[in-house]
Amino acid sequence: MLRMGSVVMGVADMERAAAFWKAALEYVPREEMSDDWVVLVPARGAGPQLSLGLSETPVQDRPRVHLDLYAGDAADQAAEVERLVALGATRVDWDAYPDDADFVVLADTEGNRFCVIDTGHGG
Repeated sequence: MLRMGSVVMGVADMERAAAFWKAALEYVPREEMSDDWVVLVPARGAGPQLSLGLSETPVQDRPRVHLDLYAGDAADQAAEVERLVALGATRVDWDAYPDDADFVVLADTEGNRFCVIDTGHGG
């Protein structure tokens, strides 16, 4: 039986990317970070691992795989977006937003895109 082990993201600046994701998700390194690899895990409780690997490939404008970060409602989503921007994320001018989008597209300090989802949207 398989289980999800880790989500892996390529980064060009390991220190900067690790600092962003540690603060964004309240994660800590599973073991000592190397120059080209780190596995981040939740500081408290269980959750998916996020592995960062040094990469020289360019960031994709429309990545086929990305992270969805869940917020409780629209107010929580707005607060989390502002917190992430303050940590170094940037807003992405996404041309594919539906009229009633429940997500906001951001990019991390490396340009990797991810979404912040309003899980209370429409419900």
